[in-house]
Amino acid sequence: MPKILVIEDEAAIRRVLVKILTEENDSYQVEEAEDGLKGIEAIKNEDFDLVLCDIKMPKMDGVEVLEATKKIKPEVPFVMISGHGDLDTAVNTMRLGAFDYISKPPDLNRLLNTVRNALDRKELVVENKKLKKKVSKNYEMIGDSKEILQIKDMIEKVAPTDARVLITGPNGTGKELVAHWLHQKSERHKGPMVEVNCAAIPSELIESELFGHIKGAFTGANKDRAGKFEAANGGTIFLDEIGDMSLSAQAKVLRALQENKIQRVGNDKDIKVNVRVVAATNKDLKKEIEEGKFREDLYHRLAVILIKVPALNDRRNDIPLLIDFFSSKIASEQGTAKKSFSKKAIKLLQEYDWTGNIRELRNVVERLIILGEKEVSESDVKLFASK
Repeated sequence: MPKILVIEDEAAIRRVLVKILTEENDSYQVEEAEDGLKGIEAIKNEDFDLVLCDIKMPKMDGVEVLEATKKIKPEVPFVMISGHGDLDTAVNTMRLGAFDYISKPPDLNRLLNTVRNALDRKELVVENKKLKKKVSKNYEMIGDSKEILQIKDMIEKVAPTDARVLITGPNGTGKELVAHWLHQKSERHKGPMVEVNCAAIPSELIESELFGHIKGAFTGANKDRAGKFEAANGGTIFLDEIGDMSLSAQAKVLRALQENKIQRVGNDKDIKVNVRVVAATNKDLKKEIEEGKFREDLYHRLAVILIKVPALNDRRNDIPLLIDFFSSKIASEQGTAKKSFSKKAIKLLQEYDWTGNIRELRNVVERLIILGEKEVSESDVKLFASK
């Protein structure tokens, strides 16, 4: 139930605002404050999804309320209420972080549209925060082997720059994880991280997916649609399995990298984009170039920095740490107690040939937790993890 605070010193205006909001949507919970000081007190003590705040008030004006709130609860959207003489101030409050402003007397449609949009924005901000926390936990880099420490060191050096990065390595080794850490440790971490699996998108649709299209560009294009490059503006786009991208799409990606411009399919209008590109592949791109399957000029644009993620077989010393990490994670997901693994069970798992890399190890650990004894033993591994 959205909770809205109306801060307004004129009782008549305050009553009108409350009536409009409650009659529009009976799920709105609306509270009132007759001046800025009482408004700040309410904001400190309660969680509001939106604040409607007058600009000119005794004791503490709306600008001061906005500035104070941004220090204690910056995620709360503010809609400023302005009299005729306050319009310049109202516009300036948007630079201070206000979502929008409405004029007195309030226009019904404008007020309700502004309120709906502000609440949608708050919901999006909250969801993004949840996702960022979720991403941070999901993309932990586990391991202290020489190979992993070198990758972590490389990320620390490269992430703060805008240098393009090409991540290579077999399937299941954690290339996506490296891409996420590059984004999270970059100056663009507040912007979007947009992932595109080039191998999962049909070749005839990849250009539309990346660059968008206009209505009527092809059969089924019923409306204009922005692509992934536009969605990633101000952030990072992760082109996974880029070795599977068509030559036609490669040419357009090359142009986007060279000129920071894209064109939607069916349109020749340039759209500027500010995007960092991180790419990944399990293929030998130099061999693909020799066979005419990958553009050499695009390769050199992408591979400013090369990060090679090793196979699990090349860092077996990390397997005990990975087993412990997956055991904790699986127990948390299933709401069960964490299971331990005997030393002999761990030693046996270290000797396996992990062709599926970390992804395969995670599946085997989950299987052993489900089917094994209270402490997973060597015999459990031989019985349930046989390859």
